Amino acid sequence: MSEVELYPGRVAMLGLGTIPHRDILQYTGIELLQRIIDNQYPAPPISFQLNFAITEVSQGRAVFRGMPNERHLNPLGGVHGGWAATLLDSALGCSVQTLLEKGEAYATAEFKVNLTRPITPGTGEVVCEGKVIHKGRTLAVSEATLKDASGKLLAFGTETCSIFPAANLAVR
Repeated sequence: MSEVELYPGRVAMLGLGTIPHRDILQYTGIELLQRIIDNQYPAPPISFQLNFAITEVSQGRAVFRGMPNERHLNPLGGVHGGWAATLLDSALGCSVQTLLEKGEAYATAEFKVNLTRPITPGTGEVVCEGKVIHKGRTLAVSEATLKDASGKLLAFGTETCSIFPAANLAVR
């Protein structure tokens, strides 16, 4: 595999790919995410398509950074709200993943996004931080913010994730 630039200054050393399903049984959710950050796994393909990356994890918390550009524009010339929503969904879901045990997986069941400021290619690097506010046995709820480099709020969201045995994941 060869390295891939996700956006200026952020490189995925092992290229693009997904976590091997067998590893979900071997590592906790936070360990799997830390392995992505530490370049022991490739970056998820969506990271390349939408120019963002996971950069930090701790218990109940996940941080992503991204760089909007001209490929993300809507017909009126602003960055499409779906770009921000995808970044928020990633931080929201991965914050839940940090609390999963070996053999557990999750899927987004519902999420809500509020876009508070326009995002343009000139916005520069943004930071999206997700935090879990409740985790039960089969459901977790998280919240996230998306901010520009000066700390201005661009968007925020909440999410509910279903938690289930990794054996229930579709195998490719």
